[in-house]
Amino acid sequence: MATFTILTPAAPAAGMKYDYELEALAAIGAEIVECPPTEEGFIAAAPNADAVYAKGMKFNAKMIGALTKCRHIACGSVGVDYVDVIAATAKGIPVTNCPDTFIEEVADHAMMLLLATHRRCIEQDRMVREGRWSEGRPALLKIPRLMGQTLGFIAFGRVARATARRAAAFGLHMKAYDPFVEELTMSALGVEPASLSEVLATSDFVSMHLPDTPESRGFLKEEHFRQMKKNALFINTGRGPTVNEAALIKALQEGWIAGAGLDVFEVEPTKADNPLHRMTNVILSPHNASASARFDPARRRRVGQELALTLSGKWPLSCVNPTVLATSSLRRWQPYAMDRGPNS
Repeated sequence: MATFTILTPAAPAAGMKYDYELEALAAIGAEIVECPPTEEGFIAAAPNADAVYAKGMKFNAKMIGALTKCRHIACGSVGVDYVDVIAATAKGIPVTNCPDTFIEEVADHAMMLLLATHRRCIEQDRMVREGRWSEGRPALLKIPRLMGQTLGFIAFGRVARATARRAAAFGLHMKAYDPFVEELTMSALGVEPASLSEVLATSDFVSMHLPDTPESRGFLKEEHFRQMKKNALFINTGRGPTVNEAALIKALQEGWIAGAGLDVFEVEPTKADNPLHRMTNVILSPHNASASARFDPARRRRVGQELALTLSGKWPLSCVNPTVLATSSLRRWQPYAMDRGPNS
């Protein structure tokens, strides 16, 4: 009989194996038990759960309220917007994410969208395929060289910092707005601390990196797009709901900004009638910026590691609601002042 039961909704693909997660969990006698991927199915199984592996659905306050002995809710993603963290905090349950396992991939994707929108990559491809070869060079003769232009970041977390390291090699000036990051972190990467208005008004590229939280939803509105330069390109590899998409569409349609590269959207998957689909100055990708051959094994191993720590009575490496740790029975074991948990 297993020592610990980790509850998780059944995966869409029947017979999913949990080999990567169990690499760390097998040693403590934990098993992963699937329940139906519905609110009712989860609630019925919740009282037996020592921990929850959150995936495949939203976990609301009612579902979290049904957990009677749960020590941990683990997410295999950076974002935790599909878990009611407030409800988990009220019950004293730590919620963990994977904040650093696929940062490099997302930074690569952000830089790809920046370069592709700037150099009109998709438009150039269509010109060749459609026999409009002679139109390619005149189109690019209208745009400035990349070196010397300004890239502005809204939020300066791990992905933005990794993107800044890449952008520096292209000779971009950089500014960032993030009132929660100390200025020395920015200046060490050659990034100038700035106000939101300054970033919007002076940047040739604006890269959005806000997480999806109740405070950040709809953060960028029409008033913000109106402040941007007419030649500006907007890049978003953060979260779609942080942007008022109707305002972004209006900004593109009316020429307040020149274009966009988007990996995330307000509603996902996007609907067929979304005006963004028909815009030639917009490059889209299906919220896959974090994907690589390393993505799935790395995040799943991290989930197993975090669950193994808490079920062994230790603090997790990363915790999005760290206030619960101080009053929990878990013990702190890692150096607190170093770049190791909980989200230090």
